[in-house]
Amino acid sequence: MPRSSTGPAVAVLTAAALGVVGFLGFQAKATAPDHRTQERGSSHANDSKGKTKDKAEEQSTALPTGSGTGVRVVYSLGKSRVWLVGADGKASRTFAVGASSASPAPGSYQVTSRNPSGVGSDGVQVENIVVFHQDEGVTFGFSAAMDGGMPDPQAKKKTGAVRESRADGAALWEFAQPGTKVVVLA
Repeated sequence: MPRSSTGPAVAVLTAAALGVVGFLGFQAKATAPDHRTQERGSSHANDSKGKTKDKAEEQSTALPTGSGTGVRVVYSLGKSRVWLVGADGKASRTFAVGASSASPAPGSYQVTSRNPSGVGSDGVQVENIVVFHQDEGVTFGFSAAMDGGMPDPQAKKKTGAVRESRADGAALWEFAQPGTKVVVLA
């Protein structure tokens, strides 16, 4: 039986193609947002990438008036957005969040506890848990899902998770120490 001379060439071309596909997959993963929240406009107030924002985006990410004074976390239910505000009254970071099936009443609260990791009331493994309120058996707090997912706002079980990307969750964790004010706006 005669031997084929194309075998080694096919093997080399296949290996090269797999290498290119692997490289493109790595490159795509490296440039993709780590969470769906970032795709919806997560931004940093001191973003140095030089991007120009249009007026609508600036208004949607601008710190709401009437959000209080001093160091605080501002959470807008209507905008599904959080701002980390320093003593100077300026937001050092803002990002979009996803809310669960229950929301806290607008008002002023404070961080009551923190936990580096655990399981959310929706059964999801979470990290950077920052709790700020409890009402009728529902615990309200910020956290980041380890799998990058968001809570189901239509879930039948009442849960008070406010989820952010893992990067935003780490920033909130560093910022919101026990006793930090949390202002919830409608």
